[in-house]
Amino acid sequence: MMNVRTETDSLGKIEVPINALYAAQTQRAVENFPVSGQRMPAAFIVALIRVKAAACQANLSLDLLPKDIAKAIGSACAKLLSDEELSTHFPVDVFQTGSGTSSNMNANEVIATLANELRRIEAADVHPNDHVNFGQSSNDVIPTVIQVSAAQLIVEKLMPALKHIIAVTKEKADVDGNVCKTGRTHLMDAMPVTLAQTLNTWASQYGQHIHTLETSLSLLKKLPIGGTAVGTGINTHPQFASHFCTELSEDIDIDFAPAENKFVSISSQDAAVICSSALKAIAVTTMKVANDLRWMNSGPLAGLGEIALPSLQPGSSIMPGKVNPVIPESAAMVCAQVIGNDTAITVGGQSGNFELNVMLPMIAANLVSSIDLLSNTLVLLADKAIAGFTVNQDNMAQSLHRNPILVTALNPIIGYAKAAEIAKTAYAQQRPILEVALEMTDLSEQDLKEALDPIKLTKGGM
Repeated sequence: MMNVRTETDSLGKIEVPINALYAAQTQRAVENFPVSGQRMPAAFIVALIRVKAAACQANLSLDLLPKDIAKAIGSACAKLLSDEELSTHFPVDVFQTGSGTSSNMNANEVIATLANELRRIEAADVHPNDHVNFGQSSNDVIPTVIQVSAAQLIVEKLMPALKHIIAVTKEKADVDGNVCKTGRTHLMDAMPVTLAQTLNTWASQYGQHIHTLETSLSLLKKLPIGGTAVGTGINTHPQFASHFCTELSEDIDIDFAPAENKFVSISSQDAAVICSSALKAIAVTTMKVANDLRWMNSGPLAGLGEIALPSLQPGSSIMPGKVNPVIPESAAMVCAQVIGNDTAITVGGQSGNFELNVMLPMIAANLVSSIDLLSNTLVLLADKAIAGFTVNQDNMAQSLHRNPILVTALNPIIGYAKAAEIAKTAYAQQRPILEVALEMTDLSEQDLKEALDPIKLTKGGM
């Protein structure tokens, strides 16, 4: 049998594992929500502890906490942040009470217990509600933590990952981009493009997402802390929010500020929904890039075979020598997950009933997951797919010069109908368009070569 101790809260007594730092309210949540086995993500827990530390310092600066108690709380938070086994102290399931009160109280209890141990006194003077949670409510703490954890991950992981894949893609365009290839619309042969045009298009798409993320960040950095229960700021000092943001900004090196209207991020999750929408857009772009890479790599004999992605691992348990585009496949699955997360966050955002949103833990878990997944995947896609693929120039050239759609360049000279006739003939006879056009028009070979020059056609104009 598990060794236990007895703890008491407003509902009465309950047994808690004897060595657990948490207490009664956390244990009730563990017993009430055996739903998924999925705990709140590490980035969320770290942000929650940092929020508690900043709140403590803010209250100390306002002379609202005794110095010895504030010091103990601060030391407890610092110890937790350095604990490699941090997650063991935070066992509450993601699918808990919609306000995230269980996670807030989990943090309050753990910090209070550890603070009292650090003070080395018999009487438990640091109280989870009266001290660690002073001037706060779960209803403003958890939305604040959602925004802080998302902002920190975007600044420290996702933005660098986006800039990295842009740099890698542009460098690849500079090195291998002068190769001309068949363009495709509807997956059918179209006018030629250069590989650089394809790669720089991907880079430009990712560049657009940096701007949308910056907009999301501006919203995430406006924190609802200080609104307490419903947004009015009951039971907290009028200057608490500004002091808190100063402390947190110094700790995390992100410029946080109090929200002008604290009701907004307590009763709704608009900032999270907008952020998730930006993440979904990145996933959509990444899915397109991953699928383009898979198509270009397809074969090597029966597909397009325009590029060869790096061989990273055997691709089949039964077919020797088979190698698959594993990184783009992994990326595509990540994108599907992020798009699914966005749907869940969107539904969660609709669940602001009057003065409180009641799907906060789920929103937090999915938002953090999406940022983490995309950050990791963009780096992998850049380093293990885009940077290392080789160009099969012979395959590209063979397909390009047999492409009947090149005849489009002759439209202004011979007309659409005649050009269509040449294209159909070239396709039916599997002959280069230049040979057929030479037979079916009065144009000289030199004029046709100039008009049908693939590189020239990639530059537009008439």
